[in-house]
Amino acid sequence: MTTISRRDFIYGLGSSLGALALTDLRAAEKKTVGPLASKQTMHDPKAKAVIMLFMEGGPSQADTFDPKPELSRLHLSESKRTAGLAGGKRFYVGSPFKSRKVGNAGIDMSDQWKFLADPEGADELCVYRGCKAESLNHPEALLHMNTGSRLGGDPGLGAWTTYGLGSENQNLPGYVVMTELALPQAGPANWTNGFLPAHYQGTRLRSTGSPILDLKPPKFKSREHQRKALDQLAVLNANHAEQHSEHEELKARMESYELAYRMQMSVPGIIDIDSESEHTQKAYGLERKETSAFGRQCLMARRLVEEGVRFVQIFSGGWDSHDYLEKGHASRINSVDQPIAALIKDLKNRGMLEDTLVVWTGEFGRTPDNNYRGGVTALGRGHNADAMNMWFAGGGTKRGTMVGATDEIAAEAVEVVHPIRDVHITMLHLLGLDDNKLTYFHAGRYKQLSQFGGELIPELIA
Repeated sequence: MTTISRRDFIYGLGSSLGALALTDLRAAEKKTVGPLASKQTMHDPKAKAVIMLFMEGGPSQADTFDPKPELSRLHLSESKRTAGLAGGKRFYVGSPFKSRKVGNAGIDMSDQWKFLADPEGADELCVYRGCKAESLNHPEALLHMNTGSRLGGDPGLGAWTTYGLGSENQNLPGYVVMTELALPQAGPANWTNGFLPAHYQGTRLRSTGSPILDLKPPKFKSREHQRKALDQLAVLNANHAEQHSEHEELKARMESYELAYRMQMSVPGIIDIDSESEHTQKAYGLERKETSAFGRQCLMARRLVEEGVRFVQIFSGGWDSHDYLEKGHASRINSVDQPIAALIKDLKNRGMLEDTLVVWTGEFGRTPDNNYRGGVTALGRGHNADAMNMWFAGGGTKRGTMVGATDEIAAEAVEVVHPIRDVHITMLHLLGLDDNKLTYFHAGRYKQLSQFGGELIPELIA
């Protein structure tokens, strides 16, 4: 019996790429129909696409966009706090960084942000300091921020977005994910389709090698052969579907083959950032070792959104600074600062920032103190679900503002306090979607991103 490789088998059927699904190829020549066809919004939108910059590990609010002079005064003094995971004797940790107000709007930033401090970038930010997380464990907190559930198995933000809005480009996935260093904790569960149909799952672009596994067909397989194989398979599957209408996954599988077929032509051109001008590549930091990886992904995010991709997410790891706060946060800020500033300016100059929502966040914040780790005064911070900061740019958010506040040591949010579900509801609202109406019937009830409902955060909306 002749054996063939998995890759060759896949291409004999038209190159399935994971659990993606889209429309029939010929629909692109007519009126677009199918699960990812562009859909009507539920109300007037302010944004049509999202770029989510996820700082995995929990960036410290006091060392990024929420400076606290009181912490500097209390540095190394004993802390009586008991909140958080850390036990034993604790001491306060002042920020190793200086802070200043930047831009015409006077946004607070640590001095490690050099490129983003430019008024062209800083004045576009809406910094939110009132959010509270619901978990102190990385996997649970990541899943909660990305899916609305701490348990895993629920659809990601991008999946809900594409379910509600579809995509503007039928030759590309509607939801794309990139990781800078490694997979985040909980892995692909952060961008799963969950109980939604398979075609809403996020498609991960790899940082090295082929951006999508099995993107290119074997040399012996021509486009004409692939097209013929797909057509023949479609006939067989159509006959099967007539007899077994309950097998809905068959349609999704065929749609994934069709998308894979089209992606072979579309994806290589989109991800070819070498076609960008030298000026643009330099602006994103592609010539610097420290910024090249994240810079390429930020530039690719702009290109993807420009081509109609609905939701792009980039994970930047390494923000979990328990012991080496100064070194760790300085290094991570340095790696993302220039690319983020370039992304905001680039979107603005192209007239895209107005309807592209840029979100910068982590899974939770960090404590104002630390415990004696191994008996040593380790200058770091623990996990904090009671206070965190994030910021938004474009997409109908209030530019040049700081919303909400934490207490004098950044231990707890005290003004404009909202849980993560309200952030999700606000993001959907900006996209023209209503969380209470964006539902999917599963396991005996209608489910939604917020799980149990919530409210808008009007202070964030322009």
